[in-house]
Amino acid sequence: MKTKVLFVEDETDLGNVIKQYLEIMEFEVDWCENGLLALQKFKANPNGYHIMLIDVSMPGMNGFELADQLIALKSNIPFLFLTARNEKKDRLHGLKIGADDYITKPFDIDELVLRMKNIIRRNHIDIQPAVPAPDCVELHDVLFYKDLLKLTIQHHEIALTVREAELLDFLFKNQNRILKREEILQQLWGENDYFLGRSLDVFVSRLRKHLSRSKKIAINNVYGVGFVFSC
Repeated sequence: MKTKVLFVEDETDLGNVIKQYLEIMEFEVDWCENGLLALQKFKANPNGYHIMLIDVSMPGMNGFELADQLIALKSNIPFLFLTARNEKKDRLHGLKIGADDYITKPFDIDELVLRMKNIIRRNHIDIQPAVPAPDCVELHDVLFYKDLLKLTIQHHEIALTVREAELLDFLFKNQNRILKREEILQQLWGENDYFLGRSLDVFVSRLRKHLSRSKKIAINNVYGVGFVFSC
């Protein structure tokens, strides 16, 4: 079984480089670009990782805050902080939280791999197979569980009706294109009549209100035509 890593880094270029190198070195890597997504992924399978590699300076939830929440879920999970912050107080704070190591950028990637392997060997962490999770579609800061009729946006869980979930699923599959009202009605519900059209307006209004919590996603009107699911 490969060593499973939860890697949290918001810099896209650096994240890609580290992920690819770790995979070359026979690690299996789940890469998240912010703390919220990492927390959601860890909650889904807290026994599924050998080690965590966490950047400190991230917008929203920083690495220290994320580590506190992850430790509350599983106290014995080993982790390293990877950061450009080299002040003594930050290093002491990171180690006080419980980090196994604190590596400052720039760093030697081979040294990082060696430190990770040593930490894993010392901790003897065994991982358990993940319990199959409900189907989830992740887009930016939105998690959509169609079968559970649920949205999660910025830590907020939102219950959906069956029709709202059907419409949102259709929108997720047709991102950033103009969708005519009649197209939506015909493809989703097989009819295009006045009463369904009025219902569609209500569903769109509700979804727009739900998605107002998102910083990336919105449903925009195209006057006289339909809507665009912008993301």
